[in-house]
Amino acid sequence: MTPSTSKVGSIADAVALIPDGTRLAIGGFAIYQHPMAVVRALIRAGRRDLTVVGTVNGNEVDLLAGAGCLKRVETSYVGLEKYGLAPNFRRAVEEERIEVVDYPEVLSFDRFRASQENLTFWPCDYLGGTDVLARNPDIRIFTCPITGRSLQAVPPADPEVVVLHAIAADERGNVILPRRHLLPQGLDVIMARGCDTVIVTVEKIVPRALVRRHAEQVQIPAYKTRLVVEAPWGAHPTAVLGRYATDDAHFRDYVAASANPDGFAAYIDRYVHAPADHAAYLERIGAERLGALTELDTL
Repeated sequence: MTPSTSKVGSIADAVALIPDGTRLAIGGFAIYQHPMAVVRALIRAGRRDLTVVGTVNGNEVDLLAGAGCLKRVETSYVGLEKYGLAPNFRRAVEEERIEVVDYPEVLSFDRFRASQENLTFWPCDYLGGTDVLARNPDIRIFTCPITGRSLQAVPPADPEVVVLHAIAADERGNVILPRRHLLPQGLDVIMARGCDTVIVTVEKIVPRALVRRHAEQVQIPAYKTRLVVEAPWGAHPTAVLGRYATDDAHFRDYVAASANPDGFAAYIDRYVHAPADHAAYLERIGAERLGALTELDTL
């Protein structure tokens, strides 16, 4: 597609771009601003053998782990922050159903920077003597040609598909970030710059005239976007900066349900398999509950 072509599609179109075995990066950070509508759709579609490459991951990976969608995870952390551990991910790892490759948090960021710069590795000098180096054969030791120091060559993230959630985009795929944005939004931009297949779900598809008025806020331009999908509340139960807060009650219910496999099975039956699509999921959550989370901000 050229930048002048409409790239608007559906969540089903997004899932079609993520087949079994995809090396996938999921936007957001910990329990903030994940494209959860697509995550739930991947589970409904029965996707298997996915590799998630990330930095700091949360409920999106835990949900995929519990549903049996994952083969491998490369990240620094999978957890639910103030809500505790990621119970489904932990069970899957303990039962050796998922391969986990650990990287330090900053180095996890750097792997996406390497992809952004089209580098074959990212140089590092602080892994010597750690189990990260001892247990990861993909990290190679080399001698710096300038200083003669021993360094580590860390492989780039190189996702095949990146899927993000943002506040707004136009039909061509120019994605807007709010003026006031934090680490999760900045990392999403780095992820998008290092991948050829970028899917973005947004709270709203807006007119091109609005994007032109806020051109300085277009952080992901149309030529980087493969598909844009309007999905209001598409990050629920995670928060979207400037739009809505984290659904604390839903997270608490999720953690309680995930304490054992039967409870988690009941959870995904209720919130993933029973709703036919994202609209049905929002109906199940309820307009009153969603409205209570709203915290609107200007672009």
